[in-house]
Amino acid sequence: MENVAIFNSPGKGRGLKASKEFWAGDVIFSEASLAAVVFDSHAERICHSCFRRQEKLQRCGQCKFAHYCDRTCQRAGWAEHKQECGAIKAYGKVPNENIRLVSRIMWRIDKEGSLVSDLQLTTLDELEDHLNNMQEDDLKELKVDIHNFLDYWPRTSKQHTIDDISHIFGVINCNGFTVSDQRGLQAVGVGLFPNLCLVNHDCWPNCTVILNHGSQSAVNTIFHSQRRIELRSLGKIAEGEELTVAYVDYLNVSEERQRLLKTQYFFDCTCEHCSNKTHDDIKMGGREVEGVKPSDEQVKEATDYCFDMMQKMDKARLNGDYHEVVKICRQCIEKTEPVLAETHIYQLRMWSTMSEVQAYLQYFEEAADYAHKMVEGYIKLYHPNNAALGMAAMRAGVTHWQAGLIEVGHGLVCKAYAILMVTHGPTHPITKDLEAMRMQTEMELRMFKQNEYVYHSMREAALKNKPMTMLHEPKSVEEGIKNLFHRRK
Repeated sequence: MENVAIFNSPGKGRGLKASKEFWAGDVIFSEASLAAVVFDSHAERICHSCFRRQEKLQRCGQCKFAHYCDRTCQRAGWAEHKQECGAIKAYGKVPNENIRLVSRIMWRIDKEGSLVSDLQLTTLDELEDHLNNMQEDDLKELKVDIHNFLDYWPRTSKQHTIDDISHIFGVINCNGFTVSDQRGLQAVGVGLFPNLCLVNHDCWPNCTVILNHGSQSAVNTIFHSQRRIELRSLGKIAEGEELTVAYVDYLNVSEERQRLLKTQYFFDCTCEHCSNKTHDDIKMGGREVEGVKPSDEQVKEATDYCFDMMQKMDKARLNGDYHEVVKICRQCIEKTEPVLAETHIYQLRMWSTMSEVQAYLQYFEEAADYAHKMVEGYIKLYHPNNAALGMAAMRAGVTHWQAGLIEVGHGLVCKAYAILMVTHGPTHPITKDLEAMRMQTEMELRMFKQNEYVYHSMREAALKNKPMTMLHEPKSVEEGIKNLFHRRK
C-alpha cells in the first residue's frame, strides 16, 4: 500500500491520494476480501470459493449448502466456511446473504483481530455505517436481519453487542462490493474490502475497480493466489491527486445520480460533472437535423413515450417474451428516433436492448446496426477508458462479426481490447478472450481484403457445417452490474 496515502478530502472526509505518478492501466493497489459470499440466488451455480460459474459443482457433504468446483476449491475455501458450515447445520436452514457475510466478517475479526493484514489501512470500527441516515423501511429490514442473525450465531462463538452487530450490517449495506463471475459479466456475490471503502466517489473518476479471481487450480497450494480487487488507473494521475471511482453509472443525468448517491450512500455529490450538469443536455436532448431541432414539447413527449415503453419492455423481458420485446422496441424506435438525440439515454437503452435481443434471436445484421448506434452514443458520453464502453464495443464487435461485417467488427473488437487492457489488464479472462477474437478477426479481415467472394463463400460453408448456436439468454434488468457497490435489497 506504499502507492497510496490516507488524507482528509475536502467535503468528503477520509480519502486516498496517490503517493506517486500513475499511467493508464497501472494497478495502484490490490486487496483480498475480508470476507465474501455468493448471492442466495446463485448459491447452487457459483463456486463458493473462487466465485467461478461451473456446470457441475460439488456440494459440501456437511451443510449441503456450499458448492465448489472440486476438492482444491473446497480446501481453499474451508477457512471461511468451517464455522459457517457448523452454524448452518445447527440452525437447520441457510440465512440470507447479508447475515452470512456479517457472520464471516465477525468470525474472522474474532480470530485475527481488527487488522487482519499489515496492508489494511482502516479497521471496520472506523468505517461509516450511516445507521442514522437509513430510511424507515430499511431500518425495519435491518432489525429483522439482526434478529435472525442472533438466532443463527452459535452460542459457542464469541458474543457481541447489538451495537457492534448493527454497525457491521450498516457497513456492508453501503460498502459491500459487488463480486462478479470469472468473465466479469454478471454480479454473483458480495464482499467487503476495507481499503477500497476509503476510495471516494467522482462521477468522472480517475480509477476503476476490477475483480481478479486469483487461482486455486494448482495442486500445490504454494502457487495459489487470492481472490482480490484491483484499483486500476484510467489515465495519468499526478502524485498527490485524490483517487476516485464511480459508485453509480454515469449514463444517468446528474439529478438522478445525485438522488441515487444520496439515498444509497448518504452524501451529496458536488463533483464537477454534477455541479456543471455536464452532458445532461445531450442525454435528454433532441435530434438536430441540418441545424433544425425539435421543440422542447416534442422532445418531452417523445421522452415520456420512450419511458413508458421501457416499462413495458422490461416486463416482457422479465417474462422471457423476446419477440414482444422486439415489437415494443421497434414501435418505440420508429416513433422516437426522428425526435431524440443519438445520445438520449432512453434511446440508447432501446438500441442496447434491441441489439442484445436480436442477436439472441440470430437476426445479426439488424442487431449489428443497433449495436453500432449504441456504441457511437456511448463514445460521446463515457470516459474514453470506461469499462462499460469497452464491454459495449466488444458486444457490438462480436455482433458485426456474426453478421459477416468483418471490417467494422474487427475495428470494434480492437477498440474494446484497447479499453479493457486498461480497465481489466492483460491477464483477465475477458481480455484474453478479446485477444483471441482480435487475432481471429484480423486473419479474416486479411482474407476478406484479398477476395471478398472467397471470404463469404468460406463463411457460408463453415456456417452450414457448424451453424451458429444460440447466444446466452439476455440477462434480466436486475442482473446487470450497474453500480460499483452492492445494495441490500
